[in-house]
Amino acid sequence: MRLNDSTRGRTIWAAGAGLGLVLTTVVVAMLTSCNRGSAEGPQGPPVMPVKVRQVGSQELGVTSDYVATIKSRNSATIMSDVEGWIFAIYVKSGDVVQNGQSLMEIDPRRQAATVSNYESQKASKQANLQLAKVQLERAKGLAASGVISRQDLDQAEANYEAAAADVKAMDATIDQQSVQLRYFKVHAPVVGVVGDIPVRVGDRVTNTTPLTTIDERKGLEVYLPIPTERAHDLKMGAPVQILASNGDVILNTKVYFISPQVDTATQTILAKAPADQAADSLRNLQLVRARITWASHEGVTIPVVAVSRLGGQFFAFVAEKEKGREVARQVPLTLGEISGNNYRVISGLKPGDEVIVSGGQNLADGMQIKVEQ
Repeated sequence: MRLNDSTRGRTIWAAGAGLGLVLTTVVVAMLTSCNRGSAEGPQGPPVMPVKVRQVGSQELGVTSDYVATIKSRNSATIMSDVEGWIFAIYVKSGDVVQNGQSLMEIDPRRQAATVSNYESQKASKQANLQLAKVQLERAKGLAASGVISRQDLDQAEANYEAAAADVKAMDATIDQQSVQLRYFKVHAPVVGVVGDIPVRVGDRVTNTTPLTTIDERKGLEVYLPIPTERAHDLKMGAPVQILASNGDVILNTKVYFISPQVDTATQTILAKAPADQAADSLRNLQLVRARITWASHEGVTIPVVAVSRLGGQFFAFVAEKEKGREVARQVPLTLGEISGNNYRVISGLKPGDEVIVSGGQNLADGMQIKVEQ
């Protein structure tokens, strides 16, 4: 179909008008977007919430940790004085016993039968003594009347003395066997706590068999083996701490004995410190972690949680004010030994610095922070 000039003109105008409307819409949208961006401004990195701790100067010790042993001066190993079968056990591990209290008994029946047999023999010998006495009295009367000779009288006297000696010897034997019978009961030599009882009723024991131990709640000492290379640093009165597995201090004490000899097997010097103050927490022959302080000086510490390590170098973040805002700055550290939950700082921090102790895992140098209380 052919369009006349009038129709063609109207079509061209309509197409131009539509294109202009589209362009106008695009321009308006772009202007609106630009205006919105200008109003809101560029979005910066988020402000990180952190917690800080101010570094202060404090007394620091030069220390070493060793494995020490708790020993009691008043610990007794109980053994039997006789040989036999365990007849009865009257206590259990952990019982508190008094001096002289019965702990256990070895089967006494054989020894009791022996004592009874000797007592029976004594009765027979006493009868012989009585007969010898009667014969002596008769001999004395007959000798006075001249019926028997002096020799017969002397024989009667000798028979009486021999019978008396037999009775006396039997008394001694019975006393000895009765004392031996008392050894079949095992008694506590001191007041203390019963340890492990490795024997059971029916076990056969000898005089070298350990039956149990009795530990008094006093006389505890820390046996601390010090390497000979630290001998020149070891002094009387050196502070010693006994530490729990979590690092808490159980006991503060001091060295009060230094051995004059070196243990040739371990090349260590024995140092002792009293431990009675922690008798409720420590036990005889217990292995403990002991920390001895060689010297002390003023210094700075930093919590372990505030320290990071990269390529063998230690770092920490400190909070600083810059241009009216708080930022995190990463500082390199030179650290000494660790004590408890803190490092000793050799260089990198000074008293008054605020170390970031929480939230530092997401920080970067110069990042803005918000300090939370």
